[in-house]
Amino acid sequence: FHLTIVLLNIWTHKELVSCVGWTTADELYSCSEDHQILRWNLLTSETSLVVKLQEDLFPIDLHWFPKTVGGKKQAQAEIFVLTSTDGKFHLASKMGRIEKSVEAHKGAVLAGRWNYDGTALITAGEDGQIKIWSKSGMLRSTLAQQGSPVYSVAWGPDSDRILYTSGRLLIIKPLQPSAKLLQWKAHEGIILKVDWNSVNDLILSSGEDCKYKVWDSYGRLLYTSSSHDYPVTSVSWSPDGEVFAVGSFNTLRLCDKTGWSYALEKPNTGSVFSLAWSADGTQLAGACGNGHVIFAHVVEQRWEWRSFEITLTKRRTMQVRNVVNDAGDVLEFRDRVIKASLAHGHLVVTTSLQCYVYSATNWNTPLIFDLKEGTVSLIVQAEKHFLLVDGTGVYVFSYEGRLISTPRFPGMRTDILNAQSVSLSNDTIAIRDKSDEKVIFLFDALTGKALGDGKPLTHKMEVVEIALDQCGPSSDRKIAVIDKNRDLYLTAVHRLYREHNICKIGTMVHTMAWNDSANILCGIQDTQFTVWHYPSAVFTDKDLLPKTLYMKDASEFSRAPHILNYVGTQVTVRRCDGSLVYSSVSPYPALLHEYSASSRWEDALRLCRFAKDQSLWACLAGMAMANRELTTAEVAYAAIGEVDKVQYINSIKDMPSKESSVAHMLLFSGHVQEAEATLLQAGLVYQTIQVHINLYNWDRALELAVKHKTHVDTVLAYRLKFLQDFSKKETNKRFMQYADGVEVDWEKIQAKVEMELVKEREKAATTSVRSISPRPVHF
Repeated sequence: FHLTIVLLNIWTHKELVSCVGWTTADELYSCSEDHQILRWNLLTSETSLVVKLQEDLFPIDLHWFPKTVGGKKQAQAEIFVLTSTDGKFHLASKMGRIEKSVEAHKGAVLAGRWNYDGTALITAGEDGQIKIWSKSGMLRSTLAQQGSPVYSVAWGPDSDRILYTSGRLLIIKPLQPSAKLLQWKAHEGIILKVDWNSVNDLILSSGEDCKYKVWDSYGRLLYTSSSHDYPVTSVSWSPDGEVFAVGSFNTLRLCDKTGWSYALEKPNTGSVFSLAWSADGTQLAGACGNGHVIFAHVVEQRWEWRSFEITLTKRRTMQVRNVVNDAGDVLEFRDRVIKASLAHGHLVVTTSLQCYVYSATNWNTPLIFDLKEGTVSLIVQAEKHFLLVDGTGVYVFSYEGRLISTPRFPGMRTDILNAQSVSLSNDTIAIRDKSDEKVIFLFDALTGKALGDGKPLTHKMEVVEIALDQCGPSSDRKIAVIDKNRDLYLTAVHRLYREHNICKIGTMVHTMAWNDSANILCGIQDTQFTVWHYPSAVFTDKDLLPKTLYMKDASEFSRAPHILNYVGTQVTVRRCDGSLVYSSVSPYPALLHEYSASSRWEDALRLCRFAKDQSLWACLAGMAMANRELTTAEVAYAAIGEVDKVQYINSIKDMPSKESSVAHMLLFSGHVQEAEATLLQAGLVYQTIQVHINLYNWDRALELAVKHKTHVDTVLAYRLKFLQDFSKKETNKRFMQYADGVEVDWEKIQAKVEMELVKEREKAATTSVRSISPRPVHF
C-alpha cells in the first residue's frame, strides 16, 4: 500500500479545519472555525460553499447519518450532526440548513456519533458527561459522568457498548445498566482520539504521549507505536478494518490493522485534527490546522499468486508481471479500483460500478459485468467460482460472470463480514453469525440454500476464524474452526449421523490456511509452524493424527504472524513488521492425496517406500482406512509399528460377512453407534451383542439381548466371567434380576455362538452368489 496525497487549492478555509465527513465516495463536507461548511467534489475537483454558519457557532465534530438503516440502503446521506463549542449539537440538512439545535452539555460538545443503524446519537462533552439521544434529538439517558473532558467516543460493533476517553484511561461501557464497565490505562498522556472498527472488533487510540495504539475489545494491547515528534491528533479505521490512518503535525501515516506502517507522508498541513474514510475505503480526507483539507488515495497495493505479481500503480491502473519470464501487462479500468483478489488462476477486480474477471492465461480480454451496489467490501475465491460481499448482500458468481446464488440468513449484516468469518469452496459457503459467534451458517454454493436440515453448525465457544477445505467431493467437505481459546477444530460439513462430530486437532493456533490443491492444512501453533498433512485422520484413527504432522520452529516468523495463503508447496506468512516470509513444504503429501483420490494405492505405497517418511506412512494408513482399502492400510500400519492395529485389520479381513467388516471398520474409527446400526440393519443381533460385550458396554448388551429375546444367557455368562476375573460381586440390579431366572451353560452358549457364525457365513455366501448371478437380458 502507498498513499498519494492531493491538496485541492481551489478553495481553502481561512481558519483551522475541525472536522470532515463523506456524503458519497466522491463528495466531502468540511467545517472550520471560519464558520463555513464547504463541499468538495473529487470527480470535478470543485469546491463550493454550502453555508456560512452564524458567527458564534464554532464546529468541533461532524458525522453523517448512516446510509444503511435496517438493511435498506439510502442513496446518500441526507442529514448530519454538527457539535459546537457552545454546548449544543445541531442536526443539519445536506443543504446546510440547521433543522434543530439542542442544548446538550455545559462547555463544548467535543464529539457526536450516530450508531450503526441510526437509531441513536451519542455526544461527549467538556463537562465530562456522555449522553444518548434519539434520532430526533430527544435525550434518552446520561450514560456517564466524570470530572475530566471526554475528547472522543465510539460505538461498539453491535451498537450495544460505548468506548470513551477519560484522561489517560479508555473505558468501555455497555448500555445495559447492570453490566460491568471495562477500563484500563492506555496512554501516558491525555487520550485525544479513539476509533472502534465493526469488522475486526479492534480499537485505536492516540494521545498527547505522541503514540498510537491498537487494542482488542478486552483491553489487551496488540500494538504500540514508537513516539512521534508531536501529539497524535487523529486515528481512523478504513471501513473494512484492514488498514487505518494516523494524523499528527505535518504527518499522515497508513498502517496495517496489526499496527505496522505501510506509508508515511509529510504534507505541509499543520496538525491533522480529524480523519475520515470514504465508504469504499479507497480515499481518505483529513481536516488540517492550516485551513487545508487533505485528500489521500490508497495505491501501490500488491497481490501475488504463483508466478504472477499484480500492483495497483494508479487508482485506475494495474501492472501485471510474470516473474518467471518477466512478461508484463497493463490493465486499465474505467473507474477507480475498490477491491481485488488473485487466486485459482483468476484475478477479480471490482470498481465503483463494475466487476472485471481476468484469467491468468489471458490478460487482454476480461469478462465484465455491472454491479448493483458499487461498494464491494470482500472478495473470496474458490476454484470454480467467487463470492462478493457488498452493503446489501452476499453473491456467488461463476468466473464466466453468471450469478449462481445469493445465500441469506435472518439478521445477516454484510457490513461486518471479513475473510476470517466467510469461507468458500466449490460446493459450500460458510458464514459465521455476528449476533451469536458460536454459530456458523452453511449453504450450498450452487443454490444458496442452507445445507442438510437447515440447522447451522453450533460450536461450544465463540468462533474467531473459519476455513473450508478446497478439494475432494462435496460429501467429504470439512471445515476448520479456530475458537476464542485458540483451539483448532475440524468437522464434516455434511452431518453423516445425528450430530456434527467436532474434533480438536490443535491448540494455541493463531492463524491457518488450507492448501489450494490438496486437503492439507497449515497453521502457526504456539511457537511451531505446523502442517496437518491429513487432518481427516482424526475421524478415522485419532491416534494417527500426531504422526501425520510436520512441525518446525516458527521463530523466523516473529511475534503474531499471519498466514496469507498456502499455494502449491509454498506458504506465505506476513510478519508483524509487515515483511513477507515464504516457507516451503514437502510436495509428497499432496501427491499422496492425489493417489488416494484416484485409488492408485500401488503408486501410493511406492511413493511412501521411496520417501521413507513416517508421517507419509501415517497419512497413507488413514487414507486407506477411510477408503476401506484394508490391504494398503495393513502395510502402512506395519510401517509405523502399529502391530495391534495390523492384527485388528487382519481380523476384519477374516470377517464372515461384508456387514461385519463394515461395522468393525466403524468400530476401528470409534463410531460405536453407527457400527451397532449397521449390524442390526443386517439382522446380526448376536454380533451386535458381542461388540458391546467386547467393549464392556454391559447394560447395552443386556438391553439388546432382552429386546430381541436372544442370547440373554450369553451376556450373563460373559458378565459373570468378567466379575470372577476381577473378584467382584454383582451390584447391577438388572443383571441380578435376570441372573435368577437364567441358567448359564457354557457348552450351550459355545454351540449357539458357532451356529450364529455359521448362519452369517451362509447368509454372506447366498448374498454374494445372488450378486454375481447373470441378470436376464430383455430385447
